[in-house]
Amino acid sequence: MLAGSLSKAGYFMGKDLLPANRNNPKGYFETREVENLNEELIATVVPARPKFLGKWFFRERPLYTQRWLASVPVETEVSCPPSLASQIQDAVATRPYCFKDPRFCYTLPAWRPYLQNTGFVCIFRDPATTVKSIIHVTRDEDYLQSLSFSEDRAFDVWTLMYRHILENHRYEGKWLFLHYNQLFDASSRRRLEDFLHVLVDDSFPERQLSRSVSEETAPDLAKRVYGQLCGLAECDESGRSLRLAHAARA
Repeated sequence: MLAGSLSKAGYFMGKDLLPANRNNPKGYFETREVENLNEELIATVVPARPKFLGKWFFRERPLYTQRWLASVPVETEVSCPPSLASQIQDAVATRPYCFKDPRFCYTLPAWRPYLQNTGFVCIFRDPATTVKSIIHVTRDEDYLQSLSFSEDRAFDVWTLMYRHILENHRYEGKWLFLHYNQLFDASSRRRLEDFLHVLVDDSFPERQLSRSVSEETAPDLAKRVYGQLCGLAECDESGRSLRLAHAARA
């Protein structure tokens, strides 16, 4: 939803965008070029699945295209091998660009030497709802059927990705944090416009496409990380902007 709201803002989003499907009917706004680079970067720090035994064993280890569901410890830094440096440089050569990929939570350090005047927008939902959505995708998408993936693993991945941002990435560069629900609020979209100096497509967000909602309780660590994210986004845990709440009380 965030990337779609920026799709008419004049950004180059890639040559080979993923097509829309039943899980994302308005599109993903992700380019295969960036995804493939990030897949290769993550492959340098996660265990590989054996080629033949992997049909029956080690199925919790993600294969190529599945590494957005990898678990990368917070202390692990993903660096850029020389073999990928020129490809990353080529990817960011067309400006201004807007690249979206959850794998950036892990791979951003490998890209940083090649980024110029780049703003970072971190969007998030509550962990239980996100996990419900992830589990639905892992059961629905053919390319994920060979991966053994549980709800516990999904919470682990959610927590690790955002911990990388909170503990390793956000202290360098300009960051804007937004809750998913804030994109339905015009004042939060204006914050996004002010941060990026572009116009946001207000017609893109559609509440009826927000189909995954969970009332489950997240693990304590995930809840703490979610609280930190909400604080940085200036919203409560429902995603309502605190600025709006203060204005309503006033």
